Amino acid sequence: MQTTFGTGQPGRESTDLAFTDPLTGLGNHRRFFDKVDRLISDRADDPAPFTVGILDLDGFKPINDLFGHKAGDDILIQVAMRLRASMDGYSTVCRIGADEFAYLYPMVFSEEQAAEKSRMLIEILSAPYDVGERTARLSASVGCSLFYSGDETTEILINKAETALYHAKRSGRGRVVVYTREMEEAAKRVTRIEQALRRAVSAGEVEPHFQPIVDLNTRRTIGFETLARWSDRDLGMVPPSVFIPIAEERGIIGPLSQLVLRKATEAARSWPKDLLLSFNLSPSQLVDQNTGLHILAILDRTGFDPHRLEIEITETGLMTDPASAEKIVEDLRRVGIRVSLDDFGTGQSSLGRLREFHFDKLKIDRAFVSSILDDRPSEHIIRAILAMCEGLGMDVVAEGIEEEAQADRLVQFGCAGGQGYLFGKPADADATLGYLRDSYRGALHAKAI
Repeated sequence: MQTTFGTGQPGRESTDLAFTDPLTGLGNHRRFFDKVDRLISDRADDPAPFTVGILDLDGFKPINDLFGHKAGDDILIQVAMRLRASMDGYSTVCRIGADEFAYLYPMVFSEEQAAEKSRMLIEILSAPYDVGERTARLSASVGCSLFYSGDETTEILINKAETALYHAKRSGRGRVVVYTREMEEAAKRVTRIEQALRRAVSAGEVEPHFQPIVDLNTRRTIGFETLARWSDRDLGMVPPSVFIPIAEERGIIGPLSQLVLRKATEAARSWPKDLLLSFNLSPSQLVDQNTGLHILAILDRTGFDPHRLEIEITETGLMTDPASAEKIVEDLRRVGIRVSLDDFGTGQSSLGRLREFHFDKLKIDRAFVSSILDDRPSEHIIRAILAMCEGLGMDVVAEGIEEEAQADRLVQFGCAGGQGYLFGKPADADATLGYLRDSYRGALHAKAI
């Protein structure tokens, strides 16, 4: 005899379970797709608009780590209860990821109304959550898309909502973004750039350019920072501020970085042996434990002395995974590679990081240098950084120097190194070699006099 529970129909319970999130009791991603599919089908003859939204909890992982997974589950259950209670008789909410929820508003027809109702959900979720004897607070980010045409599928609508959610999270916590045509064009452009960049990296078409780093007292060149430059046959010159973030987001940064480092070390072999080569690592490379091995393999292949290489990392890169970053830094320093902290003062790390990571050099961000002549706070910050580095035995380079008066003020404060357009713009390998020939010819001539 077959026994069923709760439904009176064989197999009905297992079907319901397949569409239900076991933790919260909400529908799962299968339920959500099914609901949207049915609504699109119902409106095939008269495609009246409706809204799809994806809500992601901001900062849920730190709360999970702080209070524990049991507390995290309790919070998710409370989130689900609040979202369910906020839905009207027509609407649906489902849990489609670890801390991601999707909702369907069949009767929301405009972008303005979608944004307004989504902001209401964020407000509802911002109230404190009970976690045992303590409370926790959360914010949420939302991306929405609207159904306008019978040509749109459930997958297309959800992809658009996810794109909007991505923009919401990039612009800060607690934001709502509704998908627009402009986003679609931007997304297509990013995809075009990504595809062209993959081809360029594979073909070895991204080139290193080099910007001088000088001794501010003598104006003698002491090294060069490597900067990636890319010109595409169809897209033209693509700024690094555009293609580097895309390389980061789409997983191309590793091969791109290795290509540029190989070309840079090959070019720098012919420079005077006392010149350093400075090279930037991205945040994602600091969570990849193969990063150090890749760098050492390139140095071995090109025959470049590790003692002449200086790796620059940012405060943001350190904070992504401090334990991983620390291991990579130690691996590099063990073979004689110097490590520099770039853009100091603009990231999220604490002063304690300077002690923990044993940096060889610190680079003062251009934001402070650009205002050094007319902004007293910037002046005091630079003085404090210089005093701190002297106490820690670290070299210092000020970035973004464009005026003689800025260089003079930095020398007056005791800053030894400088970099910026005043001393030279980034140039390719051939132009850099010509710059060095002229510099050393001038130095030899001055000695003769």
